[in-house]
Amino acid sequence: MGKKNGKTIGIFSLKGGVGKTIFTINLAGIYTTMERKVLIMDLDLTGGNIALAVNRPFEKTIYNFVDDYNNNRFHAFNEYVTHYNEFIDILPSPKDPRQASKIDSKYLEMAIEKAQYDYDVILIDTHHNLDETNLVLLDAVEEILFVMNNDPMDVKNMKNLLAIFKDLEKTNYKILLYNARDPLKNYFTLFDIKSILKANIDYDISKSFYVKNIDSYVMNGEIVTLQPKAPTVFNKDYTTFMKIGVDLLKSGDNNE
Repeated sequence: MGKKNGKTIGIFSLKGGVGKTIFTINLAGIYTTMERKVLIMDLDLTGGNIALAVNRPFEKTIYNFVDDYNNNRFHAFNEYVTHYNEFIDILPSPKDPRQASKIDSKYLEMAIEKAQYDYDVILIDTHHNLDETNLVLLDAVEEILFVMNNDPMDVKNMKNLLAIFKDLEKTNYKILLYNARDPLKNYFTLFDIKSILKANIDYDISKSFYVKNIDSYVMNGEIVTLQPKAPTVFNKDYTTFMKIGVDLLKSGDNNE
């Protein structure tokens, strides 16, 4: 087995509908432009749809990995992934949400560890409940990116979470304000949000990244950041995506 060097990044939000899945897919697209081999682990176990979003049919999921590993049938990690392109693979969430309750979180850590031997970057898309599974995942990853919207409930939730992280002395996280999900939400200024959270907003994807025909991209299984015109059409936000990608790799990147 090769050297374990993949960078593990957890993408997390405190409520659904913030655009976390689309953001994760587009970040994978950015890593493709960097020629980094990426695995998207869809660990939103009861409602994940990464593979469906990029229009890739699949047979095996994280449930099959766990079931095979638990019953001594595991042979190779790549038997469970679905290919998107030369650089992006996906480990899908269970097809049947009832299978989620059968997945012991300790096996998720094993899956992450095995992925680190095969990939430069492991992006882990999670669900939005702060339950045992997510607590295990947040402890297992090297970097955490919190995705939030300009929304009163989201801001209040984030303030509470930051208090919890302060108590736990966790500092390996960054905060992304993702305004592209719903450009009509404009409750607070950036200064207001920073003041309420008493924390910095590390990145800001603007309303300009709102894609009116995103449904057509999803239906065609396309990734916006991989489109030839994306660097020009979304100049400022594309640059922010690139910065996020580079920053999250900085610590512990063995491929520089």
